[in-house]
Amino acid sequence: MCASTPADAKGKTSARGGELMLCPSVSVVIPTYNRPYPLAELLEALSRQTYRHFEVIIVNDGGIPVHDVAALYPELDIRLIDRRDNEGHVAARNIGVKEARNDLIMLCDDDDLVLPCHLERMVTALRDADFAYADAEIVQYRVENDQRVPSARFLFAYEYDLEAMRTFSTYVPSGSVYRKSLHDEIGCFDPTVHHYWDWDFFLRAASVCRVTRVAAATVLYAFSPDGDNVSRHMSDKRRHYLRRLCEKHGLGDLPVKNFWLLLDEPEVAKRRAKSEVIWDGKPIVSRFWMQKKQDGVDKRFWGLL
Repeated sequence: MCASTPADAKGKTSARGGELMLCPSVSVVIPTYNRPYPLAELLEALSRQTYRHFEVIIVNDGGIPVHDVAALYPELDIRLIDRRDNEGHVAARNIGVKEARNDLIMLCDDDDLVLPCHLERMVTALRDADFAYADAEIVQYRVENDQRVPSARFLFAYEYDLEAMRTFSTYVPSGSVYRKSLHDEIGCFDPTVHHYWDWDFFLRAASVCRVTRVAAATVLYAFSPDGDNVSRHMSDKRRHYLRRLCEKHGLGDLPVKNFWLLLDEPEVAKRRAKSEVIWDGKPIVSRFWMQKKQDGVDKRFWGLL
């Protein structure tokens, strides 16, 4: 275990970052906006990590205060950055990355979760790569007794194929870990592609560094079926941002399609892969929920309304 490894121990040599320490430190970057209860679950999940060498950077993007949430996890090295204005999740991530003190970055949305073994597996994978992402379980939730309870789960695991990624991205950004120095080479996250910031980032990263997929579903990705049924106005916006992405990377004319229908397309379906499923299906109970369970909880704070 890393806890017993000498601080100056070295691992394999990296083609991009030099020698990788056996226990490198990670900066976990979390943008958040008006979702204190899911954020508390994520902090709970981070408090259970078997790998302990990390800091947590929470960028509150003009939302309600979350100092009381962070205060419940004193064992975590948390830095909270409060932004006065809501500038958007892409800008918030860029702020978090710039503030990161460590050599490795882990991205995570405030409503997603990582299993206890996640960071340890990702850091291990980076001994032979510069960028690692894990498989995920897509999870739908309901709120029951003020607790977010899983109601459906779906394995999201696909073989890594860079050329195929140019047609349909199977990269889940939450939980991905990479070298901070990558941004010196490819720049920051691009707000001009908005919804497709993660796809854009992945394509840029994969063009200059070694990428590996970790075949274990150690990420729980929150998904609402209502979120895929966008209005005409939002559909036009997504089409605009997708067009920008396509022009930037020479992807041709890609259509805006329903997420679930895309998964059933033959070219996507044939990439489905085996993956280790670890999660026991139980909800993550946070200290914040335990403290507030006697209070009335507004479902808006769960991001479900």
